[in-house]
Amino acid sequence: MTQRSFWGALLTLFLTVQALGQVPHPRDAFGFEPGSDYKLADYDQLADYYRQLEAASPRVEMVEIGRSVLDRPMLLLFISSQENLNQLERWRTIGEKLARARIPAQEAEELAEQGKAIIWIDAGLHATERAAAQMAPLLAYRVATEESAEMQRIRDNVVLLLMPIMNPDGLQIVVDWYKRVLGTPYETASPPELYHHYVGHDNNRDWFMNNMPESEAVNQVLYRQWYPQVVYNHHQTGPAWARIFLPPFKDPVNPRIHPGVTTGVNLFGSAMANRFALKRMPGVVSDVIYSMWWNGGMRTVPYFHNMIGLLTETSHSTPTPRFYDPEKLPSTIASRRGSPGLPTDGTDIFYPYPWQGGESHFRDAVDYMLTSSMAVLDLSSNLRRQLLMNIYRMGRDSISAAEDDFYAYVIPSDQWDPAEAAALVDVLSKGGIEIELATAEFEAGGRSFGAGSFVIPAGQAFRPYLLDLMEKQTYPDRRRTPGGPPDPPYDLAGWTLPMQMGVETVRVEEAFEAQTQPLDGPAPVPGGSLDEAGAEGYFLSARSNASVRVVNQLLQAGHQVSWIDAESDEEDGYYVAAPPQTNGMLEEMARDWGLELRAARRPEGALDLKRARIGLYKSHVANMDEGWTRWLLEDYAFDLVTLRDDDIRQRDLSDLDAILLPDQSPERILNGHRPGFMPEEYVGGIGLGGALALKQYVEGGGRLVTLDSASDFAIQQFGLPLRNAVDGLPAQRFFIPGSLVRLTVNTGHTLGRGMQKEAAASFVRSRAFEIIEPDRRGEGGVEDTKKAPAPPVEVAARYAHEDILLSGWALGEERYLAGRPAVVEVEVGQGDVVLFAFRPQFRGQPRATYKLLFNALMSPAAQ
Repeated sequence: MTQRSFWGALLTLFLTVQALGQVPHPRDAFGFEPGSDYKLADYDQLADYYRQLEAASPRVEMVEIGRSVLDRPMLLLFISSQENLNQLERWRTIGEKLARARIPAQEAEELAEQGKAIIWIDAGLHATERAAAQMAPLLAYRVATEESAEMQRIRDNVVLLLMPIMNPDGLQIVVDWYKRVLGTPYETASPPELYHHYVGHDNNRDWFMNNMPESEAVNQVLYRQWYPQVVYNHHQTGPAWARIFLPPFKDPVNPRIHPGVTTGVNLFGSAMANRFALKRMPGVVSDVIYSMWWNGGMRTVPYFHNMIGLLTETSHSTPTPRFYDPEKLPSTIASRRGSPGLPTDGTDIFYPYPWQGGESHFRDAVDYMLTSSMAVLDLSSNLRRQLLMNIYRMGRDSISAAEDDFYAYVIPSDQWDPAEAAALVDVLSKGGIEIELATAEFEAGGRSFGAGSFVIPAGQAFRPYLLDLMEKQTYPDRRRTPGGPPDPPYDLAGWTLPMQMGVETVRVEEAFEAQTQPLDGPAPVPGGSLDEAGAEGYFLSARSNASVRVVNQLLQAGHQVSWIDAESDEEDGYYVAAPPQTNGMLEEMARDWGLELRAARRPEGALDLKRARIGLYKSHVANMDEGWTRWLLEDYAFDLVTLRDDDIRQRDLSDLDAILLPDQSPERILNGHRPGFMPEEYVGGIGLGGALALKQYVEGGGRLVTLDSASDFAIQQFGLPLRNAVDGLPAQRFFIPGSLVRLTVNTGHTLGRGMQKEAAASFVRSRAFEIIEPDRRGEGGVEDTKKAPAPPVEVAARYAHEDILLSGWALGEERYLAGRPAVVEVEVGQGDVVLFAFRPQFRGQPRATYKLLFNALMSPAAQ
């Protein structure tokens, strides 16, 4: 080193030390130590602290990666050595090249030698899991300022991507609620609203669909920009009488995940457990509850991208302390398959250091989270080069696997619903899948495909992700005991996207040539056009989901649209009356959504259509299905009115075209929160008065639409001639925990308009109807003609008679589900009830069944 460079380095060190001396501690910013009993920092306090930290420390950079649903900034911190932060783009580029695995092995070796481990740690996304957001500023401060040998090694070898607030809106909702109920009997209760504006807890179920802006923003960082080798997702709470759950996970593991990921997860779990043991921090448990099968969670999607996804569940999620009486320590905790539970005497290999109870404080959770985070950073710094090479090797394995398998998927431009084909491509693209757009017609697999078709090569680094979303799942038959009840999967068993979205995809075995260009940005929708600009009107097919959005937007803007229920072999659709001045708007809509508007005259029998005004029930018991439904109907431009309990009992409901009850148990709808568990204004449900008001609304000509378990409410309260045919069956005989099943649709029924004859229904412990013929016999077994006949029941869709299971796991479906009604319409007075045995809008995924719901809501507005 020259004398000049020596003094320059010394000056830099001096300035860095001086700057670090001015870095504020979180306690100075908040006025209390994070993790203190009864204290929570809110979103504004935390965001302001991170801005102070960035301004004060040369080891911290902060960027905004997106906005939340309610328009709060989503902040991401980069924390490393100052030298590393000065070369962030270099480390990002190296990480991308190694993750994409398109480079030769020699170049990969060289880049791995140079590169830095990219490690993602977030503070979770479930806002009632409160400790992680309070821990994150302490972790940021510690990594930025601590001068131990361990931390210097971490900063030299690791670029930490710290996502301190992944659900900004929910954080604020939960903090405000806690402050409101602090000092009352309800201070440990969750808020009476979803802690994500639309999806609540299901914000951790959106990580391949990207319906919510928060998940889309994070996925852009993970799978299209930074490609971290490790993704650590903090959660709460751990099993009762334990302090933290961490990997290894419970069986089964999805066989599409590279074994290098699975063993890598186990390696990091062991490192965390070892750090806790040596710090004398008991209560660390593994191998229970959480598996590595399901795709769609924040920590599970990384598995299919050759990334090590880590989940911990840390106990004690509230700032309110609690005492666990050691005299009441159970003999086992957290049962696993085929076992009564893990013993608490230290004899289990996955629970060798049990917690014995006593005082439990919020700071305990913060300290456990800090310790596990440090274990991840320490191991990552030691394995820097290995992590970089491993993600490359797994990517190369994925690319090579295609050589002995099929060549590509093709998504043809000619689709039943072109906009949904583009939506599927967007889902894959946002998840980092490489996709080509055909610019000319081509031949492949003995078939012709038009320009605008999408080609997805099978040989790519994220092949596990591609296969897992495109192919069916076959969940293993797992029992708690041999021949006994099934061992339920964690979350879902099947989710295949082409099935759910009604999109045709073609798997082409042999290589072919096509003129293509890489897809960069949103997938274009092929084929939309306006026929004969200037015509007096146009016919719009009901096939596309997008037609509903367009029709609602036209009606909102004051345009005339008519509803067409086709006769015989004609097509269902809409007639759009279009004076010349509207043609420009219609052309734009047709082009954007792939819609064909054909010049036509208004057919006889067409009904004037108004924008449907929908009342959506919203319980004080926060209900994710209500949130998903609200999001969907807003997205498709319905005129939506929220109905609370008092609204149903007291409001004039006659101005509503339909009332929708989302999936919720009859007991919750009727009774809501019990007294003593929530403040008085949130206690109770619609009650018998509300049930009577709904019945009077329907009898007077209204329509009630019920989803899944809410259908039980209508059957019970309205005395409908239906029953749930699978209610009460033991799980050994009938069990479908979360799978796709085949649905046959009566396309001649108004509810089936625009549908294909078959669709995939999301069956998540759902229902199957049986139509009951009432006994009209009187004395002596003679028919009593004075008894009122049962109201007519029309079946719009049934579960298929055979080949019912499409993807996932099912027991007893052929016996108990085959041919059963799944969507029915029942007359009640002058109105009717439409009952769904499943959720046609489940988590915003089964887009091929959306139209069943849309038709149920829109048809009453056709006059």
